[in-house]
Amino acid sequence: MVIISDLHIHSRFSRATSKDITLENLEKWARVKGLDLLGTGDFSHPVWIKELKDSLKEDGTGILRTKSGYPFMLTNEISLMYSQDGKGRRVHLLILAPGFEVVDQITEYLKSRGRVDYDGRPIFSISCVDFVEVMRSISPDIEVIPAHAWTPYFGVFGSKTGFDSIEEAFKDKSHLIHAIETGMSSDPAMNWRLSKLDKYALVSFSDSHSFWPWRLGREATAFNLKQFTYREILKSIRDKTIAFTIETSPNYGIYHYDGHRICNFSCSPKEAKKMRNICPVCGKILTIGVEHRIEDLADREEGFRPKTGSDFMTLLPLSEIIALAMKSPLESKRVMDKYLEMTKNHSEIDILINLPAEEIRKTAEDRIVYLIMLNRKGKIKVKPGYDGVYGKPVIEEQTKLF
Repeated sequence: MVIISDLHIHSRFSRATSKDITLENLEKWARVKGLDLLGTGDFSHPVWIKELKDSLKEDGTGILRTKSGYPFMLTNEISLMYSQDGKGRRVHLLILAPGFEVVDQITEYLKSRGRVDYDGRPIFSISCVDFVEVMRSISPDIEVIPAHAWTPYFGVFGSKTGFDSIEEAFKDKSHLIHAIETGMSSDPAMNWRLSKLDKYALVSFSDSHSFWPWRLGREATAFNLKQFTYREILKSIRDKTIAFTIETSPNYGIYHYDGHRICNFSCSPKEAKKMRNICPVCGKILTIGVEHRIEDLADREEGFRPKTGSDFMTLLPLSEIIALAMKSPLESKRVMDKYLEMTKNHSEIDILINLPAEEIRKTAEDRIVYLIMLNRKGKIKVKPGYDGVYGKPVIEEQTKLF
């Protein structure tokens, strides 16, 4: 069975998240989206974990279910801030855990190092090395994955405080890292340019801070499982046998290009290097984006694909497609009404990937259908995002067709 999952999300107890995030809303919109499995996010937060324990039932598989049967996996993102090799480091890690008993032990350890009640993604002065060592001492079934590995501020390879390799970050515990989350500003093809990443599975999740369908599941990882269990998913990650990932265009990510948000300036890595990475508006150092960082570390040309590289598809969320076609804001009532009409009988992912054009036309105008077909081929152009600004889908010559 193929299970499409989004294992990196947040509760309403993380900073800068929707205050309406509940398990009910997550389940409702995950079903509309077409996701088969969600991470819980934020299991270390005392209020959220109580809600999880009250609402989710364990059955020994490591997959927890709501009363209506929707599956969740226990997950948490944490922020590590510490010094190593004479440099301040800031790294976000995603944790997967097999059950409440293990989660309780993780949380007790975290509480011994600081507070867990102020943020669903708590901050600790713990090194990557020490953190992974402690997690493995708690349970060999805990998986630690560097989150959004390339983002400038909190990615393990980030331009601001990151490392140049997994080995540099995790040292003698690097063999316990089996996957990295590519993040929205990169995709597998970009990561394939680094031969030292060939041994890691490349996973993609949304890092959603709300339950809305243009955020939840915008990136996802599909597993081909014999049994729907935590252990099977863990095995798929550790053995690098994931089925495929769903990616947004890397240009859509908020840190793809170099730039300064406050100066309304962005540029390609090539242009930035010509300017010695100095912003022409304010004269300060640019925020170096993901494409630039990968270019600096790559030892392969663009287009290289390793033999073990997993499949992926590039898709923008359906809400973005509708907004583009209607020339309306993404979060507008017009876009949401059309989205709900289109997803009444089919999930968003089914519409984006599988549904024939003639079936889509039953609820959508030709312009939307055309863009869905274009999206299916990964051919909608996106103006690159930079320094916290989302990339913007654009239509150029396609507008002449309507």
